[in-house]
Amino acid sequence: MWYRVKCNHERQTNSMKISEIISSGVPSLSFEIFPPKVDTALADVKEAARKIAALSPSFMSVTYGAGGTTAGLTLEVADAVENGFGVTALAHMTCLSSDKSVIKEHLSALREKGIENVLALRGDVPAGAEPHRGDYAHASDLARDIVSFGGFCVGGACYPEGHPESPSQKEDVENLKIKAEAGCEFFTTQMFFDNNILYNFLYKIREAGIKVPVIAGIMPVTNGSQIKRICALSGTALPQRFKQIVDRYSSDPRAMAQAGIAYATEQIVDLYANGIGAVHVYSMNKPEVAEAIVRNVGAIIGRPE
Repeated sequence: MWYRVKCNHERQTNSMKISEIISSGVPSLSFEIFPPKVDTALADVKEAARKIAALSPSFMSVTYGAGGTTAGLTLEVADAVENGFGVTALAHMTCLSSDKSVIKEHLSALREKGIENVLALRGDVPAGAEPHRGDYAHASDLARDIVSFGGFCVGGACYPEGHPESPSQKEDVENLKIKAEAGCEFFTTQMFFDNNILYNFLYKIREAGIKVPVIAGIMPVTNGSQIKRICALSGTALPQRFKQIVDRYSSDPRAMAQAGIAYATEQIVDLYANGIGAVHVYSMNKPEVAEAIVRNVGAIIGRPE
């Protein structure tokens, strides 16, 4: 199959700007990796990243802990993805509680590693930490600084169901427009489980004059016990038919994993069929989930066997 694992010495860096990848006309499929909270787990995360990279995704994103708590490990994992495994890396960066000098240091480190894609996020204060005002209030402020720093393709987050802290979707769309004006070249959505929510959201932002490409974020739910907590944090709603899947299969891990991947696959197929050219999968560091998605949609996105 086309996703067969390659040895590291056969991989070559083939970095591209995310804006180029998603505007190429070729369907894009990408995956997310999150770094560990402690160094001792780094080897396991890198191994998971290696296996996902072997599936030849369009790119891989690497998350950034609240308040920059995993900044160094984010850089190390992104470096492994970009320069070790030969896949374009998208490094997340959060600004809440950060000073401009810290952000500049991190951008310099990314530039030194040849990583040229950054997802600019506001982020959250780490649990138990004292709030620190920092130099940034909004992700748009961070995006503007990264653009000024130069050399990076900058993306931002968007929320088809509205940001949990936003009083209205109208205000959310206005804030998204500010991000676009700050220089964001693409947006990645929060996860959603009803594609109609995304289609309605896209209509509203296009009507508001936001022309920036949007990457659809999909999470294959393989653990029923986690989904309620995740949805509570993100403000994501669960369609009734998905609730029935979780209710029926959450007590059987193998069945839940299979059902969750099948549901996510159905979403992805529908997205591509309706002209959404870029899908980002929140694969939770699980190579087996990424491989199952690739196997299910490989022919649909034109990948050779």
